Amino acid sequence: MPVDSRLEVVPFVEVGDFGPGFTAERARQCCADLERGGILFFSGIPYELPQADVNFLLSYAARDSRFHKNVSYRPASDVLRGFAGDAESRRRTHDVMRRYSRQVTGFVARLLAPYAAHWSLDYASYRPLEEAARSLSVHKRNDLLHVDAFPTRPTRGGRILRVFTNLHPANPRVWEAGLPFPALAGQYAAAAELARFAAENSAPWRRVARALGLPLRERSRYDSFMLHFHDWMKENPELQRTLPRRHLEFPPSSTWLVFTDGLPHAVMSGQFALEQTFIVPVRAMVEPELAPITVLERLSGAKLA
Repeated sequence: MPVDSRLEVVPFVEVGDFGPGFTAERARQCCADLERGGILFFSGIPYELPQADVNFLLSYAARDSRFHKNVSYRPASDVLRGFAGDAESRRRTHDVMRRYSRQVTGFVARLLAPYAAHWSLDYASYRPLEEAARSLSVHKRNDLLHVDAFPTRPTRGGRILRVFTNLHPANPRVWEAGLPFPALAGQYAAAAELARFAAENSAPWRRVARALGLPLRERSRYDSFMLHFHDWMKENPELQRTLPRRHLEFPPSSTWLVFTDGLPHAVMSGQFALEQTFIVPVRAMVEPELAPITVLERLSGAKLA
């Protein structure tokens, strides 16, 4: 499994000063760094996260039956999922996740100002389980390089921006990350049958539903290919063995941002992480020609969304 430490494989950008002097030009540069397949890194937590909230989340052992794989919070509906404890613990968890989501959203709105008026706020999650040596099916494994795609929440070309914070008091969260999407797709999209997905038409019942004006959350050809590409990458031992990658360790209390639809990544180990997802449309991009949907449409010669 080759490990490549060159910055051109995964640009890793330490943002540094995020004080009053942080300019609109710097915010635009941060967007460009992300869109090129980079990771923005903060050595601390650059938004308000009370220590009492951290201590509360860390108080649950990974084996605690009150947690599922993830605890998820849906900001749009203010709903908590994945927690099955007593009413008081559930209420406290709900409050912590609501507060976290609001604080991290405010931070990202300033850091990535060109996106803030356009994004859709997606789920937040708390991930208490140790990632190393988990017994999961191939498609659910996090330790295999993959790009993200949502089975139930199609983005229709919108980009998946994720903000992570490692809450573990002692251990890093360990990733491996590969080639940014333009290089990845240029090398592998044809083998993953992009042409077949580009040629597919919508199912007849979907066309009828649209004609009747019925509500329909349709998956675009782009979403269908990205779901397939996610699975295909994980199923492909040759790709997993040969794809250049960079080993990354995110220390305790660090925060990082990445477009996980555009940077193949694998989570090798780590426990106790917070995450907030945003869906950012291509029209908000600083460099839209690098968006996965633009790259795939260029390679296929077809409109995919």
